[in-house]
Amino acid sequence: MTPAHSRAAPPLPSVTFSEEGPLRHLHLGSTPWIQGSMRLDRPNDLALEYVQRMMAWLLFVEPDSVAARRALQLGLGAAAITKFCHRRLGMDTTAVELNPQVVVACRTWFRLPADGPRLRVVVGDAADWVRHPPWQGTVDALAVDLYDHDAGAPVLDSAAFYADCRALLTDDGALTVNLFGRRASFERSLAALAQAFGREALWVFKPTTEGNTVVLAQRTPQRPAREVLADRADAIRRRWRLPAPHWLRSLQPLEP
Repeated sequence: MTPAHSRAAPPLPSVTFSEEGPLRHLHLGSTPWIQGSMRLDRPNDLALEYVQRMMAWLLFVEPDSVAARRALQLGLGAAAITKFCHRRLGMDTTAVELNPQVVVACRTWFRLPADGPRLRVVVGDAADWVRHPPWQGTVDALAVDLYDHDAGAPVLDSAAFYADCRALLTDDGALTVNLFGRRASFERSLAALAQAFGREALWVFKPTTEGNTVVLAQRTPQRPAREVLADRADAIRRRWRLPAPHWLRSLQPLEP
């Protein structure tokens, strides 16, 4: 979960962190919600299960092509996805975050590196950024995790927003979005995604123990054979130490 823009609820919340054993957590305001986490001993790993699942787009591309691709994250959180895509996958990576305090916190507490030729962190509104014409058709992996400090429902969650997201993607690009699968808002979110992408383009994980459900939406629908997915999952596990073989037990295409 990460902070996102709410036109009706300025000012932006303050940012704090807490530590729990090997983990450091990011929080917004005075709520207990964890907006992102980092392992202190392995800061470039993905500590949370649902964040690992946000990498499921890797199942649908050739592993050798990943470093030449472009990643975009909407909602920085604790910068886990941004760091992973930049440092571990070697991708050209951009993150868009509304709250400048989050960017400062990530660079101070969560080992987010400074901007460089292949890394950019932009302070801006994701609702505007997805309509930026130069980015259309250029993003291979789009991660969307837009929650405010109350974490009640995604802040940007309409069919129009998801259509704008789809326009950013390359032909074989994919969006992954964090939703709460045990709340009434999930079905509304899924319907909005289906309207923008088509049901045949959607893959859905079962909820994690915490209730996070990751949905993957493809610009061009794919239905690879399970053998192909299994081979790629094993390659992902070996190359990037992600539990991709376990993903195949809970990731299913949405029924037409």
